[in-house]
Amino acid sequence: MSITAERKQELIAEYATKENDTGSPEVQVAILTERINNLTDHLRGHNKDHHSRRGLLKMVGLRRRLLSYVQKEDRSRYQDLIKRLGLRK
Repeated sequence: MSITAERKQELIAEYATKENDTGSPEVQVAILTERINNLTDHLRGHNKDHHSRRGLLKMVGLRRRLLSYVQKEDRSRYQDLIKRLGLRK
């Protein structure tokens, strides 16, 4: 259900804005998106897992706030990020 350390490092390397970048909004959104996708797959098979559903909703809210911040700061970075992640068709 959670992402592996190797996958997390891949995401950090792919979305980092500079070297040793682990906390930029782009990296955080990419990691959250991966976790959200994994948890969504889990919930498809476990409909009554309300505890995990609450965690999913909290992650979606956090991702939304981070995306809102990126959009407010730099619209082109926001457009690039949602395109790379495949969000908001």
